[in-house]
Amino acid sequence: MDNPGETTGICEAETCDCPDHDHHTHDLYGCPCCAPVLQDLGLISLPPLANAARPAAWKKLGAPKEAPAGTLIMANATVVTADAGFSIAEALAFKDGRIVAVGTLDEVKEQAGEDAEVVDCAGRTILPGFIEPHMHFFPIAIMNRLTDVGPFKCDDADAVIARMGDLAAETEDGTWIVARQFDPSLQPGADRITRHTLDQVAPRNPVFIFNASLHIAYCNSAALKIAGVTAETPDPAGAAYGRDADGHPNGVLQGQATMFGVLAHNMSALALDDVPAACKAVCEKANAVGVTTFCDQASGGFQGPGEIDAFHAFAASGHMTARLRYSLINAGAKRWDESDIAFGKGDEIARAVGWKIVSDGSNQGRTGLQRDPYYKRDDTGIAYVDKDTLRETVVQRALEGWQVVVHANGDKAIDHALDAFQAAYDAGVPRDRRFRIEHCSILHDEQIARIKELGVSPSFLIGHVHYWGKAFRDEIFGPEKANLLGRAASCGKAGIPWTMHSDEPVSEMGPLRLIDNAVNRTLWKEPGSVLNPAERVSMEEAILALTRDAAWQCHSEHEIGSLEPGKLADFVVLDRNPLTVAPKEVGGIEILETWMGGKRVYAA
Repeated sequence: MDNPGETTGICEAETCDCPDHDHHTHDLYGCPCCAPVLQDLGLISLPPLANAARPAAWKKLGAPKEAPAGTLIMANATVVTADAGFSIAEALAFKDGRIVAVGTLDEVKEQAGEDAEVVDCAGRTILPGFIEPHMHFFPIAIMNRLTDVGPFKCDDADAVIARMGDLAAETEDGTWIVARQFDPSLQPGADRITRHTLDQVAPRNPVFIFNASLHIAYCNSAALKIAGVTAETPDPAGAAYGRDADGHPNGVLQGQATMFGVLAHNMSALALDDVPAACKAVCEKANAVGVTTFCDQASGGFQGPGEIDAFHAFAASGHMTARLRYSLINAGAKRWDESDIAFGKGDEIARAVGWKIVSDGSNQGRTGLQRDPYYKRDDTGIAYVDKDTLRETVVQRALEGWQVVVHANGDKAIDHALDAFQAAYDAGVPRDRRFRIEHCSILHDEQIARIKELGVSPSFLIGHVHYWGKAFRDEIFGPEKANLLGRAASCGKAGIPWTMHSDEPVSEMGPLRLIDNAVNRTLWKEPGSVLNPAERVSMEEAILALTRDAAWQCHSEHEIGSLEPGKLADFVVLDRNPLTVAPKEVGGIEILETWMGGKRVYAA
C-alpha cells in the first residue's frame, strides 16, 4: 500500500522471513515486509480464516445467485465494447455466463435465437465490467468495519476530535471506540490528537485511532490505563510511545509494538469472526461501483498460504461476485516456495498472476526513493529493498514464470525497478511477463522511453493527482517535479499500456472517480486548479485503462476486458454515456447495474 511513513530505521525483526532481511531499510514505524501491520491484524483472525478454507464455511451464505436460464438480450442500449476498434453496438446477448453476440439488434437476435429474452435498456449505456488492478482485499474487510475519520469525513484534527466526542456520547461507558484513516498529509493539526484532547471529549471510553498509514495510532488515557502504559513503561524495540515533557505518555503510539500493545486489550474490534460475510461485503462494495474483477496486490500478507486457501474456497462457493486476480507478497517467499502455488494457479474466478515486491515507501510520507532531495529538505527517501537484492529477486521470480510487480513511487526507485527488469531479460526471461510498476508516481521522459523499450506496464495511483496534488506541488516536490506525477497521457502517446487503481484502503474503489481524476486532473484541495493539464487523457483512454488494458495487465484479456463473443458476460449499466457527457460530469454518472458471468450482482 502507498501509505506515508514518518521515521526510518534498520530492520531488527527477529521473525522476518524476507530473503533480503539484512540488506534493506524501511519505515521504523511500519516495515511492510519485516513487521507488516496486516499480519499483526491477521493474527487475531487465524482460526476463522483457517476455517474459511473449508467449503462448509460458505454454506451459511445460502445458495449463490444463479444466472438467468436461456439467452438474454440487452437491447436498446449504447454498448461500448472496448474491443480493438472501440466499436459501439446497440445490443448484447449472453448465455451460460458468456457473450454470444454483439451488434445491431437484428444481428444479435439472429445469432441468439428465437427463444432469447429481450430486455429493453431504455437507451442506457453498457460498458465492460470495470477492473480494479490494485487493491488490498483483507485490509478492506477489516478496516471498513471501523469508523472512518479520514479527510472525506473530517476536515482537520479538530473535526476528528469532535467526531470522537459524538461517538462517546452514543457509546456505553467503558466500551472501546476505534476509528481509522486519519491522514496528516490531508488533515492539518496532527499534533492536536493526543490523550489530552481525546480525554476532553471521551473521558469514560477507551479511544483508539489508526493513522491512515497504519504506522501510527492515537489513544486516550483510558486506553493507556487499560494497557498499563505509564511514564515508567519502556519503549519496545522498533517502536516508541510519544511522551510529554515530564515523560508521561501523550497517547501517540509509534510502531506496531506500541499500537498493538494497547489494542491487544480490545482485539475483538478487528477480529473477522465471520470471514465469509466479510469477504462477501468486499465484493458487494466493489460491485456497487461497477467492479467485476479486482487484483489483490499483497496476497498472503494477512495469513500466508491460509489466505490463498480462503480465496479459492470463496471462489468455489459461488458467492464471489467479483473475479479475483492476485499477486503474492514477496515477504512470504519462504512460505510460497514451500507450497505448490505457481503463476496461473486457479480458474476464471480466482487466479494467481503476480509476485509483488515493495521497493520504496510513499512520496507523501517522504519515504519514496528520489534521485534528488525532497522540496526544501535534505532527505531523498528510503529503499525498502537495496537495488542488488531487488535485481536478484526480480530475476529469480521472473525465471520461475511470475509476472513481477514492483511498488516504486520515487524516480530513483523506478530506475532500480527498470534496471531489475533489464537484468531479467538479460538472464533469459521471455518478454511476455508484462512486468508492472505500481503507483509509478514520478516519471521523467527518459524513464518513459525505457518503459516502452522494456515492455513494462505502469499502474498509476491516480488519486495522487487529485487528492494529494496540491501537497506535492507546494510542499513535497515543488512545482516543477510535481508536473511529473501520474504521467498517463505521456505513456499513452509512447504506446505504453497503462492502468490506474485505487489502492484501497488508501483511496476508495470507484472506477468512475478514477476516470474523472485521469481525464480532468483537478485538485481536491484547490477547486478549479489542474495539475499539469498536458497529462490529461481522453475518455476513451481512461475507459480502456480500466477494461481492456487492465485485463491484459492481469493476464486475463482472453476472458474479460471487452464485450466480444466468447468472453465472460461481465458488464455494467450506466445512466449516462461517459463518451458524451462533459468531462467534469463523468464522476457523477450512476452505476445502475453490475453483471458478472451473466448474473446481476448489483442493482441501484
